Amino acid sequence: MATPKEEPVIRTRSLAKDFTVGKGKTVHAVRGISLDVAPGELVAVLGPNGAGKTTTMRMLTTLIAPTSGTAQVAGFDVVAQPARVRRRIGYVGQGNGAGHNQRVRDELYSQGLMYGLDRIDARRRAGELLEALDLAELAERKVSALSGGQRRRLDVAMGLVHSPSLLFLDEPTTGLDPQNRANLWAHVERMRQEHGMTIVLTTHYLDEADSMTERVVIVDHGEVIADDTAEALKAKLAGDRIVATTTPSDAAALAALAEKLAGGRDIVVTAGPDESTVELRVDDAPASLPELIVAAHEAGVGIRGVQGFRPTLDDVFLNLTGRSLRENGTDNDSEKEIAA
Repeated sequence: MATPKEEPVIRTRSLAKDFTVGKGKTVHAVRGISLDVAPGELVAVLGPNGAGKTTTMRMLTTLIAPTSGTAQVAGFDVVAQPARVRRRIGYVGQGNGAGHNQRVRDELYSQGLMYGLDRIDARRRAGELLEALDLAELAERKVSALSGGQRRRLDVAMGLVHSPSLLFLDEPTTGLDPQNRANLWAHVERMRQEHGMTIVLTTHYLDEADSMTERVVIVDHGEVIADDTAEALKAKLAGDRIVATTTPSDAAALAALAEKLAGGRDIVVTAGPDESTVELRVDDAPASLPELIVAAHEAGVGIRGVQGFRPTLDDVFLNLTGRSLRENGTDNDSEKEIAA
């Protein structure tokens, strides 16, 4: 007997949000997003600044009401049943949520009371989160004395006080150094595995979306333009890249050989006075790279150097929109070089 399919934790249909600015001007921040998120998924929502990511998160967390469309979160309608949605989700926004003059332990304890825990359970839960997110040694310290990484861990702890099954993270690691980013993600991933949480996040760090998440949703101009795993998106929408250098006299011959591997994709030849570069897109750089070298050797075409590169999610976005995510974000992700 087949197992019934689980209902989505998030289900939106034609979700839209307009804002009126200036002298009656309407801005269509979100133009109609339809999205399903299954229980236990870790989904990244990507897009440049102004794409509608944060507005969508704020609608799903009941902070602002949609202009049109529908959204059910944790089984409840975000407009008709906002209190029920809030009791079942955690939300970590872009700003720090803790009071600067509060002690870390007191902040978590107060948050527990706000969610309806009694005093005993609120203290117990605060202690659990202090241990789980490596904040125990900081429990008596004021929030104002914490580092940026420590504050973000406290923000995550505050979002988890009531043990939500669904956690929203809006730019959770922006401004953190690589070590603190990695530490925060290690904590979040461990807690996700232990408690089976569903996580939806926005980020400008493409390496996070690529390595940490199971699914990537790309938003541009308030609409979903791609939705798949990171590997599938890179394979379908970008492809691997090969860059070969040769003498100017051999550039045309090398480009002709490259065309046979490119499968109809454009070949880019950059001519220089002493050296020329031939660049092509292929399905599988590790397989195509030796083919190009062998073909060049057999044809008597000299190659001075050749490298293969795996695509990045920024390549995907550039392919879809003609713009780079890095133009608007803080991402430092670079292409992963394949040894020739």
